[in-house]
Amino acid sequence: MKLITLNIWGGQVKKPLLDFIKAQQEVDIFCFQEVYHNAPEKICTSAETKSLSIFSELHDLLPEHDAYFRPAVRNIYGLGTFIRKNIPVLREGDVTIHANPEYTGSGPSHPRNMQWLECQVQDTVYTIMNVHGLWNGMGKTDTPARIAQSQCIREFMDNIPFPKILCGDLNLRPDTESLRLIEENMRNQVLIHNIQSTRTSLYPKPEKYADYIFTSPEISVQKFAVLNDEVSDHSPLFLEFKL
Repeated sequence: MKLITLNIWGGQVKKPLLDFIKAQQEVDIFCFQEVYHNAPEKICTSAETKSLSIFSELHDLLPEHDAYFRPAVRNIYGLGTFIRKNIPVLREGDVTIHANPEYTGSGPSHPRNMQWLECQVQDTVYTIMNVHGLWNGMGKTDTPARIAQSQCIREFMDNIPFPKILCGDLNLRPDTESLRLIEENMRNQVLIHNIQSTRTSLYPKPEKYADYIFTSPEISVQKFAVLNDEVSDHSPLFLEFKL
């Protein structure tokens, strides 16, 4: 099976993004972050143009996939996963990994959730997790909130008795304690493949790590790659795997 994870930047680079997705029909699972769904307005405070119905537009391009949206903000913005229709989804949902009761409804300091889908291939059940980690505007190093977030992710994963894949934009450096907590009993494909950046040239800041794919030992990884397509300020990450 094939999986792509991508922070789509709210659909800011819309036409290249849609062209890229249209050309990826053989991919079985897409995990997207920063997804708007029929939003009356954007939540970001910058002047960036966002695509406020990008979830529906992506779904139109993927007629052979079922679409699952899990909002982090006001039912309009969050995580979207698309799974090929011939892959049974037994259960799906999300879990809060960072709460911010003081969030006003705009800006990037919103609460964070992790989307999960329990799927099946033949007699094997496995779980896909899609996450967009905490942003604080002060880099991607450890903070108490980030460590607590990773502990939430770790606790959820530890209660999954099946093979599992965790992917997404974690907003973390690879040398953090926060990431180490997630790596426990998981294989960090970015580290294994000595990846030096998961950002595109559209991202001007010096920190080049943000996105990851982690696989449990039962997952047989056939291929992993950071794709060169510039469809966001994040690079698409590609995984081909067997169970």
